[in-house]
Amino acid sequence: MNKKLKIAHLTSVHRSNDVRIFHKECVSFAEQGHEVTFIIPNASNCKIQNVSIISFQHKAKNRLSRMILTVNKLYKHALELNADIYHFHDPELLRIGLKLKRKGKIVIYDAHEDLPRQILAKPYIPHIMRRLISYIIERYENFAVSKLSGIVAATPFIRDRFLKFNSNTIDVNNFPIIKELNIDIEYESKKENYICYVGGITRVRGIIEIVNAIENANVNLLLAGNFLDIGLKEEIKSKKGWAKVNELGFLDRAGIKDVYIKSKIGLVTLYPIINHLNALPVKMFEYMAAGLPIIASNFDLWKQIIENNNVGLCVDPKNPDEITSAIEYILSNPSKAKDMGENGKKLVKEKYNWNNECKKLFKLYKDLTTSN
Repeated sequence: MNKKLKIAHLTSVHRSNDVRIFHKECVSFAEQGHEVTFIIPNASNCKIQNVSIISFQHKAKNRLSRMILTVNKLYKHALELNADIYHFHDPELLRIGLKLKRKGKIVIYDAHEDLPRQILAKPYIPHIMRRLISYIIERYENFAVSKLSGIVAATPFIRDRFLKFNSNTIDVNNFPIIKELNIDIEYESKKENYICYVGGITRVRGIIEIVNAIENANVNLLLAGNFLDIGLKEEIKSKKGWAKVNELGFLDRAGIKDVYIKSKIGLVTLYPIINHLNALPVKMFEYMAAGLPIIASNFDLWKQIIENNNVGLCVDPKNPDEITSAIEYILSNPSKAKDMGENGKKLVKEKYNWNNECKKLFKLYKDLTTSN
């Protein structure tokens, strides 16, 4: 791609240091010499790694206020920038994406999640309303993507859904940046007696079963991430296994790397709800990149990646005893654990890495800009 582009990434929901948006997509294009701007509410105006962050203050009173007023302000700043490409990251921005497209702009929707299936599992939506809301949103999302310039899907499953409505649909998986997690540490003698979980902490991501599982295991848990439900945190703190938890809160990239250096196992035991079964959570591949054996949910897709490549063990995520047994097996077989870790690192180096994924994004941008 020889032409230098003016690229704007838009979000009303994510953080300014979001790994997928900022560290992977924005920085990758800035490193190629393009003019990249990240427009986001409630951050600071600055320039980091040649990416300009443009922000505005708007404290939304609730979700509806954010979806209307915050998004309207975001659209105003996006128009003022007059970019060549607008790349947005939230379903609530579909309406302004369509407005930008009608103004003749190249507009890309980055679908991080399968939203209609995600809604079916939202606890704050009354169960009786979920199917109807999911159906309405799916119809609207399908209509909107058919009008946009291109779609970037975070998994092949989401890609295949949108390909029916927009032929310029690709999957750009959220795989690790290899150089960021280049950890060279002797597994058997240098690792500490920790296992880790990194990411948002919710009931359906298996935190209760993890805490119950470590109660009788000779190991402590490094827990990195924020509780998304304060009530859940209070519930878990009453469990005996909590005495073995080091709660670290939200960590930056350096802090996460330190967790991986100390840990002997990475956990990703999500519940088998509909929007998890075909997901490819970044933490799973980060664990691999860091050379950690993995204990993961026994979904068919994950078993193909983990067990077929001997990078860890798959368990019933709702069975703490299975999780405990998997922990004990890996800890009591350090040579096998080392092999699992090395297999994971090799797999990420060869296949599951951001360097491979960003090439797809470069090609999409080139195709869209040369066809316009």
